[in-house]
Amino acid sequence: EREREIDAFVPVEYWTIQADFRPEGLKDTFTAKLARIDAEEPTLDSEGVVKPVLEDMEKALYEISKIKRGERKRSPSAPFTTSTLQQDASRRLGYTARRTMALAQQLYEGIDIGQEGGSVGLITYMRTDSTNIAESAQSEARDFIRERYGAGFLPAEAPKYKTKSRGAQEAHEAIRPTSVLRQPESIKEYLNRDQFRLYQLVWQRFVASQMNPAIYDTLSVEVTGKTPSHEYLLRASGSTVRFIGYLVVYEEARDEDQAPEEVEEARIPAGIAEGQKQRLVRLIPEQHFTQPPPRYTEATLVRTLEENGIGRPSTYAPILGTIQQRGYVVRDGKRLTPTETGILVNDLIINHFPEVMDLGFTAHMEEDLDRIAAGEQPWVEVIREFYGPFATLVEKAEAEMPELNMGPEPIGRQCPDCGHELVIRWGRYGKFISCSNFPECRHTEAWLEKIGVICPKDGGDLVERKTRKGRTFYACANYPNCDFTSWKLPLPKPCPECGGLLVVANKNFAQCIQCEEQVPLDEATAEETPETVVATKPQ
Repeated sequence: EREREIDAFVPVEYWTIQADFRPEGLKDTFTAKLARIDAEEPTLDSEGVVKPVLEDMEKALYEISKIKRGERKRSPSAPFTTSTLQQDASRRLGYTARRTMALAQQLYEGIDIGQEGGSVGLITYMRTDSTNIAESAQSEARDFIRERYGAGFLPAEAPKYKTKSRGAQEAHEAIRPTSVLRQPESIKEYLNRDQFRLYQLVWQRFVASQMNPAIYDTLSVEVTGKTPSHEYLLRASGSTVRFIGYLVVYEEARDEDQAPEEVEEARIPAGIAEGQKQRLVRLIPEQHFTQPPPRYTEATLVRTLEENGIGRPSTYAPILGTIQQRGYVVRDGKRLTPTETGILVNDLIINHFPEVMDLGFTAHMEEDLDRIAAGEQPWVEVIREFYGPFATLVEKAEAEMPELNMGPEPIGRQCPDCGHELVIRWGRYGKFISCSNFPECRHTEAWLEKIGVICPKDGGDLVERKTRKGRTFYACANYPNCDFTSWKLPLPKPCPECGGLLVVANKNFAQCIQCEEQVPLDEATAEETPETVVATKPQ
């Protein structure tokens, strides 16, 4: 469904205007963003609309019309549940849900840390949807915080957190260290690298959750500019840390899908005052396009499952593992991309089992199972209610669902090792080419995607490739005979100065790799679309 949203997405152009100001009598400058024109939010949807605004703003007289100072508190996150542990380990450490749970299991079951005679469980049970903490653990944590960081970091009362998970059972505590006194560095020598990093994450999150919020001093400034035709309102805001609080221990990783701020917090110079004149240093217009919804990562997919009441802490990792093992999705970096097989299976099941595939049905079934587990509802009644209609749907699907050949796709070339047909297969890193006589013949080749650009070294095709860690780079298809590579996307159009290869330097410019001439990106971008071809060289 997300992939279809991406395919159907049509980007919309919009512009923002920022201005650099130098306050009268000061040397430092600050940046503010245009917020209103004549008290209304501006609609800047094309360069043609923006140019007259810029011309008029150049003539305006500016002064600070309002200064507002305030305070903002940033509270710590709750201790980890299974879902939030998997999400933060994915964002911060790059671990899959399966890897995270395997490491957590090891830390829970126990590791020999020498000093306590035998294996010691380092964290509490790792399959939980609860954020509750035992009083004894909170008391130990508060004593540790008071001694290590000072009484100022300790709230008057131990904090209590409410779980946000739909249908949470809260049968266990949150995930925490079994003793906060086992600081990560003190037991590092007994853990392998991945165990240490996950334990450190759990320890830091728990300790931070028991500390005082961070406090910021905030400052927002409004600058008004007037011309005979219009009045412009620009805003800038900034903050400084007054009290670091829990951030001395831990800061939650940024959500991969969170849109970056278009304007970073401004550095507003001291010495500003309301009514103070501002000299316009420069105007900074910038073109943007709305972006399609992002593909899921394991972290965001786990969060979505939890929000919709699908699955339980014990099933998040198996769900993610299954859809990848069966070739329904592949990981591209951290993102999950559906395969042709996955899209086809999804469409067939939705067409023939619409009620079962409904999000509401799945969440309702989870709730019924919870009631059965609690002894509040007889299981026979629940199963009968489900199985009767389901059996009818299965019978109908067996009669009507088309049979589709989902076998490997031939590419029209023979295996150089054994002479059998070469075919396209899907692996954990995406498409690749292999012999149809597998496993007797294990010949494989990379699936290469041409980008429509000629190699500057030998005239071969440049193709998109990936490192073992999933980072995209560009290389000549004639490797290893040609060793040309580039981290930056090559462009079809040659450099207007020397005819060399242009690559994308940033979001505004392309650069020649020979003479280093910079060309506006919109002038350098070719209209041709990439063409997908099979490999001609073995891996």
